[in-house]
Amino acid sequence: MPPSSTTPSARTTTATEPQANRLVGKAFTTQAADYLVGQYLPKIERCLESLSDEQLWWRLNHETNCIGNLVLHLCGNARQWIVSGLGGTPDNRIREAEFSQTEPLPRGELLALLHSTVAQVEGVLTNLNPDTLLEKRLIQGVQVDVLEAVFHVTEHFSMHTGQIILLTKLLTGKDLGFYDFSTGVPAHRW
Repeated sequence: MPPSSTTPSARTTTATEPQANRLVGKAFTTQAADYLVGQYLPKIERCLESLSDEQLWWRLNHETNCIGNLVLHLCGNARQWIVSGLGGTPDNRIREAEFSQTEPLPRGELLALLHSTVAQVEGVLTNLNPDTLLEKRLIQGVQVDVLEAVFHVTEHFSMHTGQIILLTKLLTGKDLGFYDFSTGVPAHRW
């Protein structure tokens, strides 16, 4: 005979499902913040610190992006999707300006903007109610759920971090030494 909805096992499953969903939601936003703060930011910092201001604004041709523009773009995207889209601050993004900036900004200014942006994103993600992950938000004129917004910014940061790393390696001709493999297990060097 199948268990009725009043058996202890059925009540326990139903009672813990919302709690389990909250735990999964919190784990998701915590991991997203960890990738941004603990993985991508240190790698971008290492790249920026390895390059001169001139190298940060070098581009192969008009169709490619320089590292400086990629940093501006990452900040604009993260602010629009997370700080504004989820955190509720006004969205003042002018996306075209992130790529049209040709007057070199100093490395220190780029790093300060990146740190400020990532800190704001981390604050929104840390305080995000996991029960809202499936709620809709209007971002870039499109209805997306909160989970999609967090996932988008995380993967977007990953993609452009990889581009910044590749450009840095091309410009310096050096391994950036992100990991120590001497023990056979990769260990972060940041």
